[in-house]
Amino acid sequence: MKKKKILTTPISSEDLEGIEVGDIIYLTGHFVTCRDVAHRRLIERNIELPVDLQGGAIFHAGPIVRPLENNKYEMVSIGPTTSMRMEKFEKKFIERTGVKLIIGKGGMGRDTEIACREEKAIHVVFPAGCAVVAATEVEEIEDYKWEDLGMPETLWVCRVKEFGPLIVSIDTQGNNLFEKNKVIFNKRKDKAIKEISENVKFIK
Repeated sequence: MKKKKILTTPISSEDLEGIEVGDIIYLTGHFVTCRDVAHRRLIERNIELPVDLQGGAIFHAGPIVRPLENNKYEMVSIGPTTSMRMEKFEKKFIERTGVKLIIGKGGMGRDTEIACREEKAIHVVFPAGCAVVAATEVEEIEDYKWEDLGMPETLWVCRVKEFGPLIVSIDTQGNNLFEKNKVIFNKRKDKAIKEISENVKFIK
């Protein structure tokens, strides 16, 4: 049985050695929610992020939070956003910020593969449909920036302990689990279509 793999922020390139696509890991430390608008502000408008992501983790997510006293908030729901929405920004985002762990939903493309290989970062998937469960794994929202963007796009700085499970979809070698599976599944699909067609060819 494999030992449970837990990454703790700040994450180094060495921490990611030996992690491969399909592995399941957990995160302890901090992540920052970071979606489309924050990516665009940094890459298109060249506005520096108000949080340090060197060795850090981001979560492609638009959470629901509840206000508490003393300008504090608590997490209610935090479901992953489709990561492919950030594909056109992610390579430059990784290069500029030094982020090591990107959490999201679904796969990402060629540019993110290249960035993960060159900058030694990984992309992981949090299971979809578990937004409320994910919220229970957020111990505290410690800070928040760019609240002018609205609740889903605000940079929520969250402290977590063994947040996960997180399935590695792109590793530091640039291997891409989703793209690999597409090839396998398409081969199975072609075979299945051929077999079905043979069995129903009598139907006009």
